[in-house]
Amino acid sequence: MASTDDAKRNREEVRRLMAGIDDARANALLKGAIDLHVHSGPSTMPRQLDHMEAAEEAAAAGMRAILFKDHHYSVSPVIPMMERIFANPDFAMYSGLVLNNSTGGLNPFVVDAQLKMGAKLIWMPTAQAANHIRSAHRKTRLASNVQLRNSPALTVVDPYGEILDEVKQILDLIAEFDVILSSGHLHVWEIWKLFDEARARGVKRLLVNHPMYGLHFTYDDIRELAQLGALIEQSAGLYVDSRFNTYTPEELREHILAAGVEHSSIGSDLGQVDNPTPVEGMRQAIKLCLALGFTDADVRTMVADNPARLVGLTS
Repeated sequence: MASTDDAKRNREEVRRLMAGIDDARANALLKGAIDLHVHSGPSTMPRQLDHMEAAEEAAAAGMRAILFKDHHYSVSPVIPMMERIFANPDFAMYSGLVLNNSTGGLNPFVVDAQLKMGAKLIWMPTAQAANHIRSAHRKTRLASNVQLRNSPALTVVDPYGEILDEVKQILDLIAEFDVILSSGHLHVWEIWKLFDEARARGVKRLLVNHPMYGLHFTYDDIRELAQLGALIEQSAGLYVDSRFNTYTPEELREHILAAGVEHSSIGSDLGQVDNPTPVEGMRQAIKLCLALGFTDADVRTMVADNPARLVGLTS
């Protein structure tokens, strides 16, 4: 975790590197991009833009789709109404369900209902995962700034390290509806067990969010899970000119190369107040990747092709 001084130096280096990349080149790569990690509002935490504003900004930039994520509710049921109001046939909106206590926890009945209302992604527990709670101890960036009612720390395994029966039922539903399974904020040890069980049960769309941030991954974990078919998403907000900046530009390059461009994607993980907007975060991430030596084709693979394939958005 970067100190305040480290983060300041990182952000200065990010600005220096981005200055060498032409705006038009970055904007061209933003067209057709898909952001599967948008934290717009309303939410229990302060957001700088609501879901409609996030969609409008992304469509105006020429992006192809966004996926809304909130730790405590699903936007999926209201997307048909948003589509009717927004009325842009060239732009897609998605959401999913995070399995925190606030949404029912590891409850297959809730998952079943949400999938039947259009959820495209099921995240394992995040802010209320046992690993998140432990990892957030004395770390303000991982801690929620809204104190919800105290609730159990969630894990997907029993005391013997076996996947819980209710999680197996959830995995069966994810396989049946052919949607995305995200590992959420589980510990890497849990994620290996979860993904092994998921693959055995026919889950085909596997996603890891920010593996080096709070999940205790090694480079070998990234490499091996990518080789098993998981898409490894790096959060733009951890690398760009953001108050969440945690890593150096060179570390972004290393984190991407650990999985390989062909198994990597970039999501903004933005929408919070006092941060770049999701679209601006994606634009900065594109510029930073180009400055780090990734080709235009590499960047398009990570911001457009790979997320499109994961979410099932065909040409």
